[in-house]
Amino acid sequence: MSVTTPNRGSAAAVDVILRDGSTLRLRAPARDDADALSSFFAGLSERSFYQRFHGIRSIDEELIVHFLEPDWRDRGVLVGTLATDGGEERIVAVGEYDRLRDPAAAEAAFAVADELQGRGIGTRLLERLAALAAGQGIERFVANVQLDNSAMLGVFESAGLEVTRELDGGEFEVSFPIEATEQYRTRVDERDHLAVTTSLRPFFEPGSIAVIGASRRRGSIGGELFRNVLGADFVGSAYPVNRDGEPVGGVPAYASIADVPQVVDLAVICLPARLVLEAADAALARGVKALCVISSGFAEVGAEGRERQERLLALVRAHGGRLVGPNCLGIAVPHLGLNATFGPRPLPPGPIAFSSQSGALGLALLEKASERNLGFSAFVSIGNKADVSSNDLLEWWEDDPSSKLVLLYLESFGNPGKFSRLARRVARRKPILALKSGTTGAGAKAASSHTAALADSDAAVEALFHQAGVLRARTLEELVDAASLLADQPLPRGGRVGVLTNAGGLGILCADACESVGLELPEPSDETKTALHGLLPPDASVSNPVDMLGSATAASYETAIPPLLADGRLDALIVLFVPPVVAGADEVATAIRNTVKRLRSDKPVLAAVISAEGTPKALLEDDSCVATFTYPESAARALGIAAARAAWLRRPAGTVPELDRVEASAAREIVDSPLAEGEEGWLDPSQTRALLEAYGIPVVSERVAADASGAVVAAKELGYPVVIKTALAGAHKTESGGVALDLRDEEQVRATVERIGAPVLVQPFVRGGAELLAGVVQDPVFGPLVAFGPGGVFAELIGDAAFRLAPLTDVDAEEIVLGGKAGRLVAGFRGAQAADARALVELVLRLSRLAQDLPEVAELDLNPVLALPSGCVAVDARARVARPSAPRTLKSW
Repeated sequence: MSVTTPNRGSAAAVDVILRDGSTLRLRAPARDDADALSSFFAGLSERSFYQRFHGIRSIDEELIVHFLEPDWRDRGVLVGTLATDGGEERIVAVGEYDRLRDPAAAEAAFAVADELQGRGIGTRLLERLAALAAGQGIERFVANVQLDNSAMLGVFESAGLEVTRELDGGEFEVSFPIEATEQYRTRVDERDHLAVTTSLRPFFEPGSIAVIGASRRRGSIGGELFRNVLGADFVGSAYPVNRDGEPVGGVPAYASIADVPQVVDLAVICLPARLVLEAADAALARGVKALCVISSGFAEVGAEGRERQERLLALVRAHGGRLVGPNCLGIAVPHLGLNATFGPRPLPPGPIAFSSQSGALGLALLEKASERNLGFSAFVSIGNKADVSSNDLLEWWEDDPSSKLVLLYLESFGNPGKFSRLARRVARRKPILALKSGTTGAGAKAASSHTAALADSDAAVEALFHQAGVLRARTLEELVDAASLLADQPLPRGGRVGVLTNAGGLGILCADACESVGLELPEPSDETKTALHGLLPPDASVSNPVDMLGSATAASYETAIPPLLADGRLDALIVLFVPPVVAGADEVATAIRNTVKRLRSDKPVLAAVISAEGTPKALLEDDSCVATFTYPESAARALGIAAARAAWLRRPAGTVPELDRVEASAAREIVDSPLAEGEEGWLDPSQTRALLEAYGIPVVSERVAADASGAVVAAKELGYPVVIKTALAGAHKTESGGVALDLRDEEQVRATVERIGAPVLVQPFVRGGAELLAGVVQDPVFGPLVAFGPGGVFAELIGDAAFRLAPLTDVDAEEIVLGGKAGRLVAGFRGAQAADARALVELVLRLSRLAQDLPEVAELDLNPVLALPSGCVAVDARARVARPSAPRTLKSW
């Protein structure tokens, strides 16, 4: 699909997904779209034309020019396009907004080609137009709709916006606010969910599969992949396709997919990169909707490969299909007998759904999982994720009854905001366990504010995962360990764990590891201790860890496990064993399994039986109700992850509260003014103050003085003592010596201004209160991050700033205000009076709203914020504005 050059200042192009799983491109009109627009309008039925244009009888050149030249402030226009088989674009929809006399309102209208109506195009147009108009300060849409135009009325009312309508003459006047409320976002997410799951069904429920490039030659990727399909006993039809039509594995082959006797649901392409587009075109033309491209030679190899990948994706989108890969390992759905991968063995069926961005790491994890007898509901290697991503897979696995646990190996995020909302929803139903690579602090090197210096990519990942309830593994081993626990064991009710061992050293190692992940080892109850005293040798320790000594046998474990599992002070049990002379690993493992199985406890039981022969078979049986580990530390880390999930599920979901005293339009003008003149950089103090006041953020009173005499006058107005600061935009005042505190008379004020240099800021000297930092930074990948932590001159040295992705819920805001070192300051450190936590929570929520509304605010520092017993106030603020980076992907869902 070619992309024409849009008008200056226009909206970026995006692809949207429709309710039937197909896709549509929405973009600004280009100067050479005149003929295509004329053709579109000419192709509308008389009824559709009348409903869109009311009294206009025909389209003339003047009206076409009207659509081609929006200014994007008062008027915006989008066209929806599909690609033809020849690769050209065809306009199939047009939407626009036009600001009214009331600058907060705009008229909205759209038209969709008759043959494409009913697929959700109008709704997607409305979503995109609303987002663009809101960015220009427009707050509500108005539309005049004919009484018989039920389709357009349905679009407005089903969008999730609060619609009001009044009958005026022969028309309805429809009006609705366009702010992206939580209710509205939820409706958008619901539409995405239904569309995405529809589009992915051919991958996960195929009745037929073709492998294009399936050679009869052993060792070839295509040939081995097709043999894997046969070897896994696929429940549907499987067709090999190769240029000579030679049978593969005894199955008749076809020279072209066009010759296959049925329309295939899933086509897997294993060809050299130069041949992939031709093969994909033939498959899509035959009606295939799901392509998995194994072949390499695309975006991973440089500019030529990126261009080839873009053409492949455009081809897939033009035919309403979806694409896994390219440069991937393939896809497997074990319960269907589908193994369309070139892995060495089929996967056993089970409850784990696994998506890997790396084929090699995916193979490594599958090998490790097989050692632990873990089964899978699905495995998808997404490779370059040109189209299908982890977000899409989460949409499918959310409703998939066979998937109880989702594993993700991630190297990058295409749409972190969408991932956050989606994962937060899915994680309420089933655990998501992720291994994220490629996190470094390199991004902080160029930071010019305290907030940005404290933020790095790993801080953003941590914030994203914490808010969304995604469990994070740090290593491949930890990923497998945690998966083995989460797949089969109940969650602990809390973080209190009992440890049972026959070796004191193992118990100590386990206790240390438990403490390092936030677990605690409480003393067993008196009843439990009494029971253990009667069962164990006199020298045994019945504290926690419970050390049965090296003389313990299988019978010792059988008698000691029941009272520990029954103890109400313990939420989980870790059982450790190293073989002494008196007992063997197999018999002890069997005793552990049989005892736990007999008790049917609702607490997780973990075991590390250390043996030269490896994990005993008794703990790997399908009926084992014990999660097994190689080492005590591994068990502790896995249990820490499970306890974190249990804690997140107990955590209230929270809501994004509505805020009063927000003047978004005024703030937009403050930010746009310097950018309109091409001036990126730090706002001056008066602009920064006005920006903060527009969002109701409390700032200390101040005056700007051009010289020493003006500073003296300002000091008298504000009242001594005062603070003098440089008024230079963006200055690090402490580092540059540009601040002086507690000035008590005219002489000190004049001397300070002479030293610092005019212009200066004059503020009252506010005493008391904890010094905190609050701020905003726009991450190029993750979007707006809100920071909160210890402040003052030691902010970066102390560190411990917490980050959350905007928008923050009330629960998110409370967590970062009351948690960590900042929370200790807020609570009143070392006898200090407690600060007003509610005021600080509101401050954080206001920063979140500002960060989300204004992506042009690249960095914002409030340091220090004085946290007072009643209220809080920012006594120093800096803000830097810059044009946001263009989105890295066309995909909007």
